[in-house]
Amino acid sequence: MGKKFTGIVRGSIIELDESPGLADGERVKIELETESHLQWGEGIKRSAGALAEDVEFGKAMEQIQLERKSDSRPAVEL
Repeated sequence: MGKKFTGIVRGSIIELDESPGLADGERVKIELETESHLQWGEGIKRSAGALAEDVEFGKAMEQIQLERKSDSRPAVEL
């Protein structure tokens, strides 16, 4: 059987727009293709806050900020 379907991804489940006409529990092989194309920058907007609760990520970002603020250039003698 080689039929094409459309649907919506919800986590690890794909909700089809119409019934595939297969028995419940029947194994299938699928190939995914996204239907919509995001505008430039939309992907990063969707991921905003993804690491907000990650303590280690927060610590790493704080360390980077501190390193950027510190003046690491050697003093110049006049």
